[in-house]
Amino acid sequence: MTQGYLRGRRIALCVGGGIAAYKACDLTRELQRAGATVRIAMTPAAQQFVTALTLQSLSHHPVFTDPFDPNQDSNFGHLHLPRWADAFIIAPATADLIARIRAGMGNDAVTTALLAWKGPVLLAPAMNTAMWENPVTRDNVNALLADPRFRIVGPDSGPLADGDVGAGRLADLPKIVAAAEALATAGPLTGKRVLITAGPTREHLDPVRFISNPSSGKMGLALADAARARGAAVTVVLGPTAEKVPDGLDVVRVTSADEMYAAVMQRLGAAEVFLACAAVSDFKPETRAEQKVKKDAAPDSVKLVRTPDILAEASAKLAGRALVIGFAAESENVIANARKKLEAKQLDFIVANDTRAFEADSNAVTVLARDGRSVELKGDKRDLASQIWETVAPR
Repeated sequence: MTQGYLRGRRIALCVGGGIAAYKACDLTRELQRAGATVRIAMTPAAQQFVTALTLQSLSHHPVFTDPFDPNQDSNFGHLHLPRWADAFIIAPATADLIARIRAGMGNDAVTTALLAWKGPVLLAPAMNTAMWENPVTRDNVNALLADPRFRIVGPDSGPLADGDVGAGRLADLPKIVAAAEALATAGPLTGKRVLITAGPTREHLDPVRFISNPSSGKMGLALADAARARGAAVTVVLGPTAEKVPDGLDVVRVTSADEMYAAVMQRLGAAEVFLACAAVSDFKPETRAEQKVKKDAAPDSVKLVRTPDILAEASAKLAGRALVIGFAAESENVIANARKKLEAKQLDFIVANDTRAFEADSNAVTVLARDGRSVELKGDKRDLASQIWETVAPR
Protein backbone atom coordinates (compact mmCIF):
# COMPACT_ATOMS: atom_id res chain seq x y z
CA MET A 1 0.00 0.00 0.00
CA THR A 2 1.64 3.23 -1.11
CA GLN A 3 1.59 6.40 0.98
CA GLY A 4 0.51 8.75 -1.81
CA TYR A 5 3.88 10.48 -2.06
CA LEU A 6 3.99 9.84 -5.82
CA ARG A 7 0.61 11.40 -6.50
CA GLY A 8 1.10 14.06 -9.13
CA ARG A 9 4.83 13.31 -9.49
CA ARG A 10 6.44 13.14 -12.92
CA ILE A 11 8.65 10.07 -13.25
CA ALA A 12 11.10 9.52 -16.11
CA LEU A 13 11.50 5.74 -16.36
CA CYS A 14 14.70 4.81 -18.20
CA VAL A 15 14.83 1.23 -19.44
CA GLY A 16 18.14 -0.56 -19.93
CA GLY A 17 18.80 -3.56 -22.16
CA GLY A 18 18.47 -6.67 -20.04
CA ILE A 19 15.95 -9.49 -19.82
CA ALA A 20 14.29 -7.65 -16.91
CA ALA A 21 13.30 -4.90 -19.34
CA TYR A 22 9.94 -6.63 -19.77
CA LYS A 23 9.17 -5.76 -16.15
CA ALA A 24 9.21 -2.07 -17.12
CA CYS A 25 5.67 -2.67 -18.41
CA ASP A 26 4.38 -3.67 -14.97
CA LEU A 27 6.53 -1.03 -13.25
CA THR A 28 4.90 1.63 -15.41
CA ARG A 29 1.48 0.47 -14.28
CA GLU A 30 2.52 0.31 -10.61
CA LEU A 31 3.90 3.84 -10.68
CA GLN A 32 0.69 5.03 -12.31
CA ARG A 33 -1.40 3.29 -9.65
CA ALA A 34 0.66 5.18 -7.06
CA GLY A 35 -0.44 8.41 -8.73
CA ALA A 36 2.61 9.23 -10.84
CA THR A 37 2.72 10.31 -14.47
CA VAL A 38 5.32 8.24 -16.32
CA ARG A 39 7.31 9.03 -19.42
CA ILE A 40 9.85 6.58 -20.75
CA ALA A 41 13.26 6.56 -22.41
CA MET A 42 14.87 3.40 -23.75
CA THR A 43 18.35 2.32 -24.80
CA PRO A 44 18.71 0.57 -28.17
CA ALA A 45 19.41 -2.69 -26.30
CA ALA A 46 16.20 -2.33 -24.27
CA GLN A 47 14.23 -2.25 -27.52
CA GLN A 48 15.49 -5.77 -28.26
CA PHE A 49 13.51 -7.03 -25.23
CA VAL A 50 10.36 -4.87 -25.23
CA THR A 51 8.97 -2.53 -27.87
CA ALA A 52 8.59 1.20 -27.55
CA LEU A 53 5.01 0.82 -28.81
CA THR A 54 4.14 -1.38 -25.84
CA LEU A 55 5.49 1.14 -23.34
CA GLN A 56 3.89 4.01 -25.21
CA SER A 57 0.53 2.26 -24.96
CA LEU A 58 0.97 1.72 -21.22
CA SER A 59 2.38 5.15 -20.35
CA HIS A 60 0.06 7.08 -22.72
CA HIS A 61 3.05 9.16 -23.85
CA PRO A 62 5.54 8.88 -26.73
CA VAL A 63 8.69 6.96 -25.79
CA PHE A 64 12.08 8.61 -26.27
CA THR A 65 14.33 6.17 -28.12
CA ASP A 66 16.50 8.17 -30.54
CA PRO A 67 18.17 11.54 -29.79
CA PHE A 68 18.96 11.84 -33.49
CA ASP A 69 15.32 11.65 -34.57
CA PRO A 70 14.31 15.28 -35.29
CA ASN A 71 10.66 14.62 -34.47
CA GLN A 72 11.46 13.00 -31.13
CA ASP A 73 14.02 15.55 -30.02
CA SER A 74 11.86 18.57 -30.91
CA ASN A 75 8.81 17.21 -29.08
CA PHE A 76 10.04 15.21 -26.09
CA GLY A 77 13.77 14.74 -26.44
CA HIS A 78 16.88 14.75 -24.31
CA LEU A 79 16.31 18.25 -22.90
CA HIS A 80 12.54 18.13 -22.59
CA LEU A 81 12.48 14.96 -20.49
CA PRO A 82 14.76 16.27 -17.69
CA ARG A 83 12.93 19.61 -17.72
CA TRP A 84 9.62 17.75 -17.31
CA ALA A 85 10.59 15.15 -14.69
CA ASP A 86 10.63 15.22 -10.89
CA ALA A 87 12.78 12.08 -10.65
CA PHE A 88 14.53 9.51 -12.85
CA ILE A 89 14.26 5.75 -12.30
CA ILE A 90 16.72 3.49 -14.15
CA ALA A 91 15.13 0.04 -14.34
CA PRO A 92 16.67 -2.25 -15.23
CA ALA A 93 20.05 -0.60 -14.66
CA THR A 94 22.33 -3.03 -16.49
CA ALA A 95 26.08 -3.27 -15.92
CA ASP A 96 26.69 -1.60 -19.28
CA LEU A 97 24.25 1.25 -18.61
CA ILE A 98 25.67 1.87 -15.12
CA ALA A 99 29.18 2.05 -16.59
CA ARG A 100 28.12 4.52 -19.27
CA ILE A 101 26.26 6.70 -16.76
CA ARG A 102 29.34 6.83 -14.56
CA ALA A 103 31.53 7.71 -17.54
CA GLY A 104 29.24 10.62 -18.42
CA MET A 105 28.49 9.25 -21.86
CA GLY A 106 25.61 10.51 -23.96
CA ASN A 107 25.28 8.03 -26.79
CA ASP A 108 21.61 7.05 -26.50
CA ALA A 109 18.25 8.40 -25.35
CA VAL A 110 18.77 7.44 -21.70
CA THR A 111 22.30 8.74 -21.17
CA THR A 112 21.73 12.01 -23.06
CA ALA A 113 18.66 12.75 -20.94
CA LEU A 114 20.56 11.91 -17.74
CA LEU A 115 23.40 14.25 -18.66
CA ALA A 116 20.90 17.13 -18.67
CA TRP A 117 19.27 16.06 -15.38
CA LYS A 118 20.27 17.60 -12.04
CA GLY A 119 17.77 15.89 -9.74
CA PRO A 120 17.39 12.55 -7.94
CA VAL A 121 18.07 9.23 -9.66
CA LEU A 122 16.98 5.78 -8.47
CA LEU A 123 19.04 2.86 -9.77
CA ALA A 124 17.38 -0.55 -9.90
CA PRO A 125 20.18 -2.90 -11.03
CA ALA A 126 19.48 -6.18 -12.80
CA MET A 127 22.10 -8.51 -14.24
CA ASN A 128 23.75 -11.90 -13.84
CA THR A 129 25.37 -12.52 -10.43
CA ALA A 130 28.87 -12.68 -11.93
CA MET A 131 28.35 -9.29 -13.57
CA TRP A 132 26.95 -7.79 -10.35
CA GLU A 133 29.88 -9.11 -8.32
CA ASN A 134 32.48 -7.97 -10.84
CA PRO A 135 34.75 -5.41 -9.11
CA VAL A 136 34.37 -3.00 -12.03
CA THR A 137 30.58 -3.01 -11.71
CA ARG A 138 30.76 -2.54 -7.94
CA ASP A 139 33.23 0.30 -8.36
CA ASN A 140 30.91 1.99 -10.87
CA VAL A 141 27.92 1.62 -8.55
CA ASN A 142 29.83 2.94 -5.55
CA ALA A 143 31.08 5.91 -7.56
CA LEU A 144 27.51 6.84 -8.52
CA LEU A 145 26.24 6.40 -4.96
CA ALA A 146 28.93 8.80 -3.74
CA ASP A 147 26.83 11.46 -5.48
CA PRO A 148 23.93 12.24 -3.09
CA ARG A 149 21.56 12.48 -6.05
CA PHE A 150 21.79 8.71 -6.61
CA ARG A 151 19.94 6.03 -4.63
CA ILE A 152 19.75 2.28 -5.22
CA VAL A 153 17.12 -0.40 -4.72
CA GLY A 154 18.14 -4.05 -5.04
CA PRO A 155 19.23 -6.14 -6.65
CA ASP A 156 17.37 -9.05 -5.05
CA SER A 157 18.71 -12.58 -4.77
CA GLY A 158 17.10 -15.69 -6.22
CA PRO A 159 16.76 -17.65 -9.47
CA LEU A 160 17.97 -15.69 -12.50
CA ALA A 161 16.75 -15.91 -16.10
CA ASP A 162 19.79 -17.92 -17.20
CA GLY A 163 19.31 -20.54 -14.49
CA ASP A 164 21.89 -19.23 -12.03
CA VAL A 165 20.90 -18.45 -8.45
CA GLY A 166 22.24 -15.40 -6.65
CA ALA A 167 22.17 -11.61 -6.43
CA GLY A 168 21.18 -9.78 -9.58
CA ARG A 169 17.38 -9.99 -9.87
CA LEU A 170 15.53 -6.74 -10.42
CA ALA A 171 14.04 -5.71 -7.08
CA ASP A 172 10.38 -6.58 -6.62
CA LEU A 173 8.20 -3.85 -8.07
CA PRO A 174 6.64 -2.81 -4.72
CA LYS A 175 10.19 -2.23 -3.43
CA ILE A 176 10.98 0.00 -6.42
CA VAL A 177 7.78 1.99 -5.94
CA ALA A 178 8.52 2.35 -2.21
CA ALA A 179 12.06 3.51 -2.99
CA ALA A 180 10.65 6.01 -5.48
CA GLU A 181 8.32 7.31 -2.76
CA ALA A 182 11.27 7.69 -0.39
CA LEU A 183 13.12 9.57 -3.11
CA ALA A 184 10.11 11.83 -3.59
CA THR A 185 10.24 12.87 0.07
CA ALA A 186 14.01 13.40 0.28
CA GLY A 187 14.44 16.69 -1.56
CA PRO A 188 16.15 19.86 -0.30
CA LEU A 189 12.81 21.19 0.98
CA THR A 190 11.79 17.98 2.75
CA GLY A 191 9.60 18.75 5.76
CA LYS A 192 9.46 22.47 5.01
CA ARG A 193 6.09 24.24 5.06
CA VAL A 194 5.92 26.52 2.05
CA LEU A 195 3.23 29.16 1.53
CA ILE A 196 2.89 30.59 -1.99
CA THR A 197 0.59 33.18 -3.53
CA ALA A 198 -0.19 32.84 -7.23
CA GLY A 199 -2.37 34.28 -9.96
CA PRO A 200 -4.10 37.66 -10.21
CA THR A 201 -6.68 39.27 -7.97
CA ARG A 202 -9.94 40.85 -9.09
CA GLU A 203 -11.30 44.02 -7.50
CA HIS A 204 -14.97 44.27 -8.40
CA LEU A 205 -16.76 47.49 -9.24
CA ASP A 206 -20.04 45.58 -9.45
CA PRO A 207 -20.95 41.88 -9.86
CA VAL A 208 -19.74 41.75 -13.49
CA ARG A 209 -16.94 44.33 -13.78
CA PHE A 210 -13.58 44.31 -12.08
CA ILE A 211 -10.04 45.70 -12.10
CA SER A 212 -7.40 43.02 -12.67
CA ASN A 213 -4.26 42.14 -14.65
CA PRO A 214 -3.15 39.52 -17.20
CA SER A 215 -1.38 37.21 -14.73
CA SER A 216 -2.14 33.58 -15.61
CA GLY A 217 -0.86 31.95 -12.41
CA LYS A 218 1.44 29.68 -14.44
CA MET A 219 4.64 30.78 -12.70
CA GLY A 220 3.22 30.53 -9.19
CA LEU A 221 1.77 27.07 -9.81
CA ALA A 222 5.05 25.91 -11.38
CA LEU A 223 6.91 27.13 -8.28
CA ALA A 224 4.43 25.36 -6.01
CA ASP A 225 4.76 22.11 -7.96
CA ALA A 226 8.56 22.36 -7.95
CA ALA A 227 8.58 22.93 -4.17
CA ARG A 228 6.33 19.90 -3.66
CA ALA A 229 8.65 17.83 -5.86
CA ARG A 230 11.50 18.82 -3.51
CA GLY A 231 9.67 17.44 -0.49
CA ALA A 232 7.85 20.51 0.82
CA ALA A 233 4.30 20.65 2.15
CA VAL A 234 2.89 23.40 -0.05
CA THR A 235 -0.11 25.66 0.41
CA VAL A 236 -1.08 27.90 -2.50
CA VAL A 237 -3.32 30.91 -2.05
CA LEU A 238 -4.57 31.12 -5.62
CA GLY A 239 -6.32 33.95 -7.40
CA PRO A 240 -8.69 33.45 -10.34
CA THR A 241 -7.04 31.32 -13.02
CA ALA A 242 -8.00 28.77 -15.62
CA GLU A 243 -4.69 26.92 -15.23
CA LYS A 244 -4.77 23.27 -14.17
CA VAL A 245 -3.64 22.91 -10.58
CA PRO A 246 -1.01 20.16 -10.03
CA ASP A 247 -1.86 17.32 -7.67
CA GLY A 248 -0.50 17.27 -4.15
CA LEU A 249 -1.00 20.95 -3.31
CA ASP A 250 -3.19 22.46 -0.60
CA VAL A 251 -5.05 25.13 -2.57
CA VAL A 252 -6.98 28.04 -1.10
CA ARG A 253 -8.93 29.87 -3.81
CA VAL A 254 -9.52 33.59 -3.43
CA THR A 255 -10.69 36.42 -5.66
CA SER A 256 -9.76 39.81 -4.22
CA ALA A 257 -6.64 41.26 -2.61
CA ASP A 258 -8.49 41.46 0.72
CA GLU A 259 -9.36 37.75 0.50
CA MET A 260 -5.76 36.88 -0.39
CA TYR A 261 -4.51 38.98 2.52
CA ALA A 262 -6.83 37.23 4.98
CA ALA A 263 -5.89 33.76 3.68
CA VAL A 264 -2.16 34.48 3.89
CA MET A 265 -2.27 36.01 7.37
CA GLN A 266 -4.29 33.07 8.65
CA ARG A 267 -1.62 30.61 7.47
CA LEU A 268 1.53 32.66 7.97
CA GLY A 269 2.30 31.33 11.42
CA ALA A 270 3.05 27.84 10.13
CA ALA A 271 5.11 28.94 7.12
CA GLU A 272 8.86 28.36 6.98
CA VAL A 273 9.10 29.76 3.45
CA PHE A 274 6.81 32.43 2.03
CA LEU A 275 6.93 33.12 -1.70
CA ALA A 276 4.75 35.92 -3.03
CA CYS A 277 4.30 35.30 -6.75
CA ALA A 278 0.72 36.59 -7.10
CA ALA A 279 0.06 39.73 -9.12
CA VAL A 280 -1.98 41.48 -6.44
CA SER A 281 -3.98 44.54 -7.45
CA ASP A 282 -2.54 47.62 -5.76
CA PHE A 283 -5.88 49.44 -5.87
CA LYS A 284 -9.55 48.61 -5.51
CA PRO A 285 -12.74 50.65 -5.92
CA GLU A 286 -13.69 52.44 -2.73
CA THR A 287 -17.20 51.05 -3.04
CA ARG A 288 -18.68 48.05 -4.83
CA ALA A 289 -22.15 48.19 -6.30
CA GLU A 290 -24.41 45.31 -5.26
CA GLN A 291 -26.09 45.20 -8.68
CA LYS A 292 -24.77 45.70 -12.20
CA VAL A 293 -24.32 49.41 -12.89
CA LYS A 294 -26.14 50.43 -16.07
CA LYS A 295 -24.08 52.29 -18.62
CA ASP A 296 -26.28 55.38 -18.58
CA ALA A 297 -26.08 55.50 -14.77
CA ALA A 298 -22.33 54.87 -14.46
CA PRO A 299 -20.20 57.63 -12.89
CA ASP A 300 -17.58 59.42 -14.97
CA SER A 301 -14.89 58.48 -12.49
CA VAL A 302 -14.24 55.83 -9.86
CA LYS A 303 -12.41 56.52 -6.60
CA LEU A 304 -9.75 53.95 -5.84
CA VAL A 305 -8.14 53.05 -2.52
CA ARG A 306 -5.03 51.01 -1.77
CA THR A 307 -5.21 47.29 -1.09
CA PRO A 308 -3.19 45.68 1.72
CA ASP A 309 0.52 45.19 1.04
CA ILE A 310 0.58 41.44 1.65
CA LEU A 311 4.30 40.95 1.02
CA ALA A 312 5.45 43.83 3.21
CA GLU A 313 3.32 42.76 6.17
CA ALA A 314 4.23 39.09 5.77
CA SER A 315 7.93 39.96 5.63
CA ALA A 316 7.66 41.99 8.82
CA LYS A 317 5.89 39.14 10.63
CA LEU A 318 8.32 36.49 9.38
CA ALA A 319 11.55 38.45 9.92
CA GLY A 320 14.28 36.23 11.30
CA ARG A 321 12.30 32.99 11.31
CA ALA A 322 11.35 32.24 7.71
CA LEU A 323 12.67 32.69 4.19
CA VAL A 324 10.74 35.40 2.33
CA ILE A 325 10.84 35.65 -1.47
CA GLY A 326 9.04 38.27 -3.52
CA PHE A 327 8.37 38.86 -7.20
CA ALA A 328 8.73 42.19 -8.96
CA ALA A 329 6.91 42.49 -12.26
CA GLU A 330 8.16 45.71 -13.86
CA SER A 331 7.65 47.38 -17.21
CA GLU A 332 10.80 49.56 -16.99
CA ASN A 333 14.01 49.76 -14.96
CA VAL A 334 13.30 46.18 -13.96
CA ILE A 335 16.42 45.50 -11.87
CA ALA A 336 16.59 48.91 -10.20
CA ASN A 337 12.92 48.83 -9.21
CA ALA A 338 13.19 45.26 -7.98
CA ARG A 339 16.22 46.15 -5.84
CA LYS A 340 14.26 49.01 -4.22
CA LYS A 341 11.40 46.62 -3.43
CA LEU A 342 13.82 44.06 -1.99
CA GLU A 343 15.31 46.63 0.38
CA ALA A 344 12.09 48.41 1.30
CA LYS A 345 10.30 45.19 2.25
CA GLN A 346 13.36 43.50 3.79
CA LEU A 347 13.12 40.39 1.64
CA ASP A 348 15.66 37.58 1.44
CA PHE A 349 15.26 37.30 -2.34
CA ILE A 350 13.29 38.97 -5.07
CA VAL A 351 12.65 37.62 -8.57
CA ALA A 352 12.60 40.42 -11.13
CA ASN A 353 10.79 39.93 -14.40
CA ASP A 354 9.19 41.89 -17.20
CA THR A 355 5.40 42.28 -17.18
CA ARG A 356 5.26 41.05 -20.79
CA ALA A 357 5.84 37.49 -19.50
CA PHE A 358 2.54 37.40 -17.57
CA GLU A 359 0.73 35.12 -20.01
CA ALA A 360 3.74 33.51 -21.70
CA ASP A 361 4.88 29.91 -21.22
CA SER A 362 8.53 30.94 -20.82
CA ASN A 363 10.35 33.76 -19.12
CA ALA A 364 13.70 35.29 -18.23
CA VAL A 365 14.22 36.55 -14.68
CA THR A 366 16.92 37.88 -12.40
CA VAL A 367 17.03 36.62 -8.81
CA LEU A 368 18.40 39.29 -6.47
CA ALA A 369 19.57 38.40 -2.96
CA ARG A 370 19.67 40.65 0.08
CA ASP A 371 23.46 40.33 0.23
CA GLY A 372 23.80 41.89 -3.24
CA ARG A 373 24.29 38.76 -5.29
CA SER A 374 22.23 38.17 -8.41
CA VAL A 375 21.73 35.42 -10.97
CA GLU A 376 20.00 35.47 -14.35
CA LEU A 377 17.75 32.54 -15.23
CA LYS A 378 15.63 31.67 -18.25
CA GLY A 379 13.50 28.86 -19.63
CA ASP A 380 9.94 27.65 -19.75
CA LYS A 381 8.13 28.39 -16.51
CA ARG A 382 8.39 24.84 -15.16
CA ASP A 383 12.14 24.73 -15.79
CA LEU A 384 12.48 28.25 -14.43
CA ALA A 385 10.66 27.26 -11.23
CA SER A 386 13.22 24.50 -10.66
CA GLN A 387 16.08 26.92 -11.27
CA ILE A 388 14.64 29.44 -8.81
CA TRP A 389 14.37 26.81 -6.05
CA GLU A 390 17.90 25.61 -6.80
CA THR A 391 19.02 29.21 -6.29
CA VAL A 392 17.17 29.95 -3.04
CA ALA A 393 16.82 26.50 -1.39
CA PRO A 394 20.37 26.46 0.05
CA ARG A 395 19.25 29.30 2.34
